[in-house]
Amino acid sequence: MGAFLPLYAPLTPEEVRQIDHTSRQVLERVGVTVYESSCLETLDAAGACVDYQTQRVRFDGDWLNAALGSAPSRFVLYSRDGQNDIHLGDGKVYFTNGGRVFRIQDSQGRGYRYTMLRHVARTAALVNQLQHINFYIVACQAHALKPETYHLNDFYQAFKHTTKHVMGGCDDLDGVKQVWELASFIAGSEDNLREKPFVSVITNPVSPLTIEAKTLRVLRFCCTHGIPVTCAPAPIAGATAPATLAGTLVQMHAEALAGVAIAQALAPGAKVLYGAVPATMDLRNMEFCLGSVEAAMMNAAAVQLAKLYNLPIYASAGVTEAKKSDIQAGCEKTLSNLLVAMAGADCIHLSAGILDSGNTISYAQYVIDNEIIGMVQRVLSGIKVDQDTLALGAIQEAGPGGNYVVQDHTVKHMLDEFFYPALCVRSNFDIWEAQGCPDMFTRASDVARQAVEGSSNPILDAALVHRIKRVFPGIEDV
Repeated sequence: MGAFLPLYAPLTPEEVRQIDHTSRQVLERVGVTVYESSCLETLDAAGACVDYQTQRVRFDGDWLNAALGSAPSRFVLYSRDGQNDIHLGDGKVYFTNGGRVFRIQDSQGRGYRYTMLRHVARTAALVNQLQHINFYIVACQAHALKPETYHLNDFYQAFKHTTKHVMGGCDDLDGVKQVWELASFIAGSEDNLREKPFVSVITNPVSPLTIEAKTLRVLRFCCTHGIPVTCAPAPIAGATAPATLAGTLVQMHAEALAGVAIAQALAPGAKVLYGAVPATMDLRNMEFCLGSVEAAMMNAAAVQLAKLYNLPIYASAGVTEAKKSDIQAGCEKTLSNLLVAMAGADCIHLSAGILDSGNTISYAQYVIDNEIIGMVQRVLSGIKVDQDTLALGAIQEAGPGGNYVVQDHTVKHMLDEFFYPALCVRSNFDIWEAQGCPDMFTRASDVARQAVEGSSNPILDAALVHRIKRVFPGIEDV
């Protein structure tokens, strides 16, 4: 995988340079508002141009180059079992779900309800079983939780139900401290967690060109404690960013570079991803569009901009405005996942389980998206051409009018050459009708139901669960 990436590049090299140059002008002339006094002092001491009165920070070109140069181009998001480590910067494309959704669709795909803590546990268990979703982002808000134990509980349920890497947003300093303490306890020590961090954190600047105090405090904590982090801007073309795609990319690139540079000022060498969550507005009716084709194009372009600085990128794809798992969802999700993956993004978030512009999750949609991602990964793996796959010997053996079904060559390659979908209908009509006319949604619902039923079996050792509950009394059962 990745040997021939990128397969898709929406920008020419000259256009990449133009956008980058303009973004650097924005950082030097306009700057970024930084609403946190200690961060302003750190940036001032590091050599950035700080105006304390306006809380505006500007980035001189040489200073910016030095800051970006200290950001690592490669690092690992570890899994707890070592079987699903995410090697960022190695030319591979990884997929993950999205987070902080507040509704879940029912199993029939018709009604909706607010998400609770049990839905965090169930989505983590589901992702743990889905082959093509490489790590887990805390999927939804647990509405019934007290604010003071929100992050403790949702990350605990994630750790309890998947051994894959866990990523999630943290609202404030207390929340990220809870996550650090819990993860350190599970790792056995703080040093163990620093060595192989199996948790990472999402932070977001506010477009246009603003980073709030809570975000900066979380960012500082992560950078100084060895927690991988992304500072991912989410500009909306025509609303919180210019209406042109190029203009939105200029602003987004400036915001993303500022996030990386600030992280390096806080802790040189901090593991930080270039973040990108650009979207558009349907300006006919002022509706937010996270799944538009233009959003997919901008995310693919963001990959080019991040790679200009050899920065691993956290991009976005697989989102839809559709309210249920329908044809629109399939079109929008497949197109964006394919474009951004073909551009060579290191990791693609929102790629699974999401409906309704990022507001709703569906268990069945997770399973459907897992299959879509499997197809995309097959595209990325390309066509292998060597003496064996050219198959001259097999063609000679079959000869005119022969067949290849029972040849050793066919048996040898039947598993490594083809992607075999689990949900797509490939039977003839009579068999399909006899099976009750299943479609992708009904089959995905069956798979999801079995996975969710198995979510009562935690991944964490029972003795460790007992110790965690004793040390962290704020943890609640689902």
